[in-house]
Amino acid sequence: MTAPMDFFNTYVMGSVQVLTGFYFFARFVKKRVKPMQYFLFVLFGIVIIWMLPGGSIVEFAVYVLLLVMCGIFICHADWESALLYAALVTEIMQLSYGIVNSLLSILYPWVVSFGHKKAGIIFIIVGNMALLVAAFCYCMVQRYFLYDETIKKQYVLMILTPLLMLFLIEKYISPLIYGNLGGANGKRITIYTNHYQMLIIQLLEMASLFCIIFAYKKLLENFRLSTELTLLEWEEHSLNRYVEEAKARYEKTKSFRHDIKNHMTVVKELLENGKTKEALAYIGDMRSMTEELSFSCSTNHPVADILLGNKLGIAKGMGIDVSCSLLLPYPCLVRDIDFGIILSNVLDNAIQACKKTEHNRERYIHVTGYRQGDFVFMEIENSVWGKGISGKGTGLNNVKAVVEKYHGAMSIKVENHAFILSILLIIPQHSESIPQQIG
Repeated sequence: MTAPMDFFNTYVMGSVQVLTGFYFFARFVKKRVKPMQYFLFVLFGIVIIWMLPGGSIVEFAVYVLLLVMCGIFICHADWESALLYAALVTEIMQLSYGIVNSLLSILYPWVVSFGHKKAGIIFIIVGNMALLVAAFCYCMVQRYFLYDETIKKQYVLMILTPLLMLFLIEKYISPLIYGNLGGANGKRITIYTNHYQMLIIQLLEMASLFCIIFAYKKLLENFRLSTELTLLEWEEHSLNRYVEEAKARYEKTKSFRHDIKNHMTVVKELLENGKTKEALAYIGDMRSMTEELSFSCSTNHPVADILLGNKLGIAKGMGIDVSCSLLLPYPCLVRDIDFGIILSNVLDNAIQACKKTEHNRERYIHVTGYRQGDFVFMEIENSVWGKGISGKGTGLNNVKAVVEKYHGAMSIKVENHAFILSILLIIPQHSESIPQQIG
């Protein structure tokens, strides 16, 4: 009877334990796994159970490594996320079984009164209730403690280190509480046990585990708030600079309007005196002056029209060849300020790159884009020469933050002295789907 019970407890329930851990691991990394992949993972898990002693550090390390490999090659997750969640899943499973086993050890004197055989069956059935405890903990972690954004790679070790320390502390304390000593015929006998102490330690370890996860979540949220604050500060800086540029352009426009009567008088006198060529040349000079004041660009979006007209007008006044073929949806749930952040930062970088270019070289800025269904595609291309070809511009991090806010994508390509920035935004269908904070 003992052999079938041991087989059931070791291999059958071991398979269920391995399957449960891998299932929640896949949910943590937010990837779908095929049934055949589940089967292969359980098969490898059984091999680990068969070859390595249960509850050992080696078994823990090999199982974590197996989860990490599956996370990278099957779930296609980055190794930082795979390592973190593999250690978390394994630690929760170990602690759940440890807590239940300590409870059973405390209840052993009352259960054994039913007989050793019945007590063994009860222990196997109740002992595997640890799977329910582990599943409950996994659900709590996923629902309340996991951060819903991409794992910040630079902070993974900050949570991984205490997780591993908890496991090592348990493996160190357990022999001290369950002090075993070799006995006759090579058997080991227990000389001292204190199941209450072990239960309290394991409960504290589980509580500490959740505290660590909670602290990690708060750390990432603070990081996101800090990023948003930096973005807002940059927005304020950009808007202030835009206001100064608008004031300068307004003064030029005001001066031109003040002088328009004088200009018209000069043209009239030239025509009356039969000096047609001179009049046409004078009108040409006036046209150049008006072109420097603004750049006509119709995007179907009033805010973008004003911003592009201002920025591209400045660029054209500097002798930069500019063109705009951009159509934006209006109205839509992409905020005006977010369009402004993208266009102002990208155009400022493009203008700076062209300013560094010698006048005898080609200098240009081309803006294109369109809407396709629920997507907005924009491409800004400008000439770069020399050091400007690195493609690193101030404000690109803010552009990236806006792109991530709308679950889009951004790519940078530098070729043939051309810097090409491509941006894809997904138009939200509901205002609730737009993150209030940018991470």
